[in-house]
Amino acid sequence: MNNVLRVAIVDPNDASRETLKYMLLGMDMIWLEAECSKYEFFSDVVGQTRPDIGVVVLDDNSEKALDMVATLVRRAPECSVLVISNSNDGDLILRSMRAGAVEFLTQPVEIDDIVHALGRISDQKYGQDEASSRGCSTIAVAGATGGVGCTSIAVNLGCTLASDPNHSVVLLDMDLSLGDADVFLDAIPEYTLADVTENISRLDFALLKKSLTKHSTGLYLLPRPVKLQDNDLVNADAMHRVIGLLKATFTHVIFDISKSYTQIDMEALRAANQVLLVTQLDLPCLRNVVRLLMSFSEMEALQEKVHIVVNRAGLGNQITLKKAQETIDRKIYWQLPNDHRVMVEVRNNGIPLVEQAPKAAITQSYRMLAENLSGRGKNPDDHSLASKSKWFGFLAKK
Repeated sequence: MNNVLRVAIVDPNDASRETLKYMLLGMDMIWLEAECSKYEFFSDVVGQTRPDIGVVVLDDNSEKALDMVATLVRRAPECSVLVISNSNDGDLILRSMRAGAVEFLTQPVEIDDIVHALGRISDQKYGQDEASSRGCSTIAVAGATGGVGCTSIAVNLGCTLASDPNHSVVLLDMDLSLGDADVFLDAIPEYTLADVTENISRLDFALLKKSLTKHSTGLYLLPRPVKLQDNDLVNADAMHRVIGLLKATFTHVIFDISKSYTQIDMEALRAANQVLLVTQLDLPCLRNVVRLLMSFSEMEALQEKVHIVVNRAGLGNQITLKKAQETIDRKIYWQLPNDHRVMVEVRNNGIPLVEQAPKAAITQSYRMLAENLSGRGKNPDDHSLASKSKWFGFLAKK
């Protein structure tokens, strides 16, 4: 189940509701949209929040709860109902299904049981093709060292993806101390990552988007805190919740992580579907690529997500592509050409490539990269992608 599913729960019993809530909060595929303590209010809660799944615990008053389920199914047929009860009585299960519930679980609920139940509901509601379209693509942009152009890549890739009307894209600036994604977009954000994490328990989808800064390309930005003192408000647990909400809201989430590889950065790397490890073709960068890949190999499933991206390819006096690949023992996923003049204009004007230089070769490279990351381009494992295109044939020096 690759989708993030929005869930609302109702249970008048505070203790069991808290137990269920924290079980759901620990699952990456779930965003807890709402919780309710009274059966009579739950239909209105669902009508306002429009979750994918309503979880109903019957035990406080099964008759009232089942009446509510039947009403809910009539009023909000798009919301699938999962019922939970202490009882495994066959008659109660049958009545629940007749009321409209699609799944029935018995207390105490085990994590595997609820994961499988939610997976079955997702498959029933959306099917394989639709589920894939609802999934969120999460991309972390990481650097082999400072100054290799990670923020430039994160911003321009985000704006390129956002230029597709079928995409909704958000960029999260995770360099808490010195991040400058807002400068690249000439933006003055009203809210920051510190504000969102501080109020994460009160945020919903509408409030989240109001907390973000929207660029003219369609890209949303959640910038780093303004004050260094606010950095402590952003911890790994809060970041986990923020990422969950962003994944439930957008089709693409881009993380511009810091070069410190803190616990917060590692939370983003774990959440990412793909990691772009940005380097230049010089010895210090390539040495750090080797170090990072060695470290990533000790983290479950992380190294397999890493794509090596060479920035400023074609810059003079560089190590050859062939030698670089031998050094890191890894294929190069993508090469972004060096275009100093255009990139200086982009940076100084605070205007992304798709608006400042839409026909430039480097802009076309970003478009092709976006297509490949979205699975619509050529084979991502072909390290000569850049060299085969009409714009980059001169770059593949071997």
